[in-house]
Amino acid sequence: MTTPLFLITGGNRGLGAAMAKHLAKGGADIILTYRSGADQAAQKVAEIESLGRKAAALQLDVTDSSSYAAFAGKVKEKVTELGHDALTGLVNNAGHGEWALYRETTPEQLDELYTVHLRAPFLLTQVLLDQIADGGRLLFLSSGLSRFAMPGYAAYAAMKGAIDTLVRYVAKELGPRGISANAFAPGAIETDFGGGAVRDNPEINKMVAEATAMGRAGQADDIGAAVASLLLSERNWITGTRIEASGGQQL
Repeated sequence: MTTPLFLITGGNRGLGAAMAKHLAKGGADIILTYRSGADQAAQKVAEIESLGRKAAALQLDVTDSSSYAAFAGKVKEKVTELGHDALTGLVNNAGHGEWALYRETTPEQLDELYTVHLRAPFLLTQVLLDQIADGGRLLFLSSGLSRFAMPGYAAYAAMKGAIDTLVRYVAKELGPRGISANAFAPGAIETDFGGGAVRDNPEINKMVAEATAMGRAGQADDIGAAVASLLLSERNWITGTRIEASGGQQL
């Protein structure tokens, strides 16, 4: 069977790093991107290689769309260096949190969230489409916050709601190539997202646990394992949908 190769944006830390690890454990090779933290990215590459897989890291600032064409050229070179003909899939994971009540959200905050969470995955995927193999898989990170509402996340959640819609159109247009496109929506996870509030604040962690069917906040490995199970599944029949992995938060 052909070894899969996935490109994960923001794969050097947090959820992206967990996805890379679990995909590698499942037999995939990985190209990950990082905006800063080259040493951290190199450590993640070494970890993947220690699992017997091939890996590479490329620097990418997703806010700079003028760099996408050159980045696509670097991806093509890495694909060849790693012994592949094309990418099996792309995971649009890079992002950040921004807490601001609706009436206090600034135009600058709104523009930044749009640039990172909607414009970047929209345009970057466009640029890389010709490098995705027929029958490949596209995953766009959404959020549990696009289903349930928590004060302070109106702008962030609006962008993730747009991602939920975008994947239906991408799936429709790329279906003839056998390429799936889905939105993957984590719930509250104990990472450094949003300043590490869920991980580091006992009151917030307790609140999340009490609102979650599984009785706890999520771990990065929960998400990594779920993504790997989807992207490494034998068949590619799930497309155009939003898949939530929240442990049953806010049911």
